[in-house]
Amino acid sequence: MTKTVLICGASVAGPALAYWLRRRGFEVTVVERAPAPRPGGQAIDVRGVALDVLDRMGLLERARELRTTMRGMEMLDGKGNEIMRSTEMALSSGRFDSDDIELLREDLTSMIYEITKDDVEYIFGDTITAITDSEVIFEHAPPRRFDVIVGADGLHSGVRALAFGPEEQFVRHLGTYLAVYSAKNFIGLDNWQVWMNEGDTGYAVYPVRDNEELRVTLGVRADSLPHDRRDDDAHRRMLAENLEGLAWETPRLVEAMWAAEDFYFDAMAQIHMDTWSAGRVTLVGDAGYCASPLSGQGTSLALVGAYVLAEELERAHGEHSEGFAAYEARMRPFARLNQALATENPGQPASEESLERAKRALSLDSRQN
Repeated sequence: MTKTVLICGASVAGPALAYWLRRRGFEVTVVERAPAPRPGGQAIDVRGVALDVLDRMGLLERARELRTTMRGMEMLDGKGNEIMRSTEMALSSGRFDSDDIELLREDLTSMIYEITKDDVEYIFGDTITAITDSEVIFEHAPPRRFDVIVGADGLHSGVRALAFGPEEQFVRHLGTYLAVYSAKNFIGLDNWQVWMNEGDTGYAVYPVRDNEELRVTLGVRADSLPHDRRDDDAHRRMLAENLEGLAWETPRLVEAMWAAEDFYFDAMAQIHMDTWSAGRVTLVGDAGYCASPLSGQGTSLALVGAYVLAEELERAHGEHSEGFAAYEARMRPFARLNQALATENPGQPASEESLERAKRALSLDSRQN
């Protein structure tokens, strides 16, 4: 029997899940608060078993074509002095001779959206406000009935709050805040990353789009900052104060931050839950088991979680309680090991041993569905 599935969130996990569910005969609707697929964002990594997921989606070669093309990186201290240089790896992506793929988040999300938009219903500019026993209530659209509801709406998941309660009981702060934005390449970087670190403040800057644009990531280490996560001007002021006095191109990067239209700021945190499912609701990706960007594994967890959830729902013939249980049994060890990468060596790449252990924690079903 065909089952109807509502997915909240159209970043990576949501559209990837929609792709696999449609291939398995489910009727799928994706609702997204943003008015269109979100642009911007940092470079993200696809690693290990997630590469197999992209391959099975027919997107692996395209992802390789769009990967970043860094030649190397350097690390500066607060006065602009070089303290480290490498032409074999970059802190954002690891070793250049790895099979892993680093590409812009917006490129990956665009690829997945393009292969799902014709047979998946997308509702942009809306969100879920309530889930009752009989229907889902939207902010704008009329109420509708769905057999399964999936929260793929990130660290601050609204679906998780509706089904499980306030996020404070699940969030684990990692002591760092990050901001990401884009700018013109006024520095003239040529496929080269520059990192600066001074005390509890630092940043990374690297070129994209054939060196036409920059992506800038600013970081501040702090146990807790009283802030409204929607108050971007307050975030900019705090970052500017922390970056004051740093050398190199810091003043111009701060100036570009104030002009950036895609500025994003949030705490680096993880989500830890005893279960990801409640009734006909379940969670995938950051909504259920966020590892944080500090792990370098968030995108891979989203892709793999989407694949596994769709496969287990199909095996359970759409019976959500059975499918959810099997999904959690397969994904939980994988999620736990990937979350551990964020705290193993904060601010530096995880060890090769830990990365390999996380990669081996889950294998995809050998069936080519």
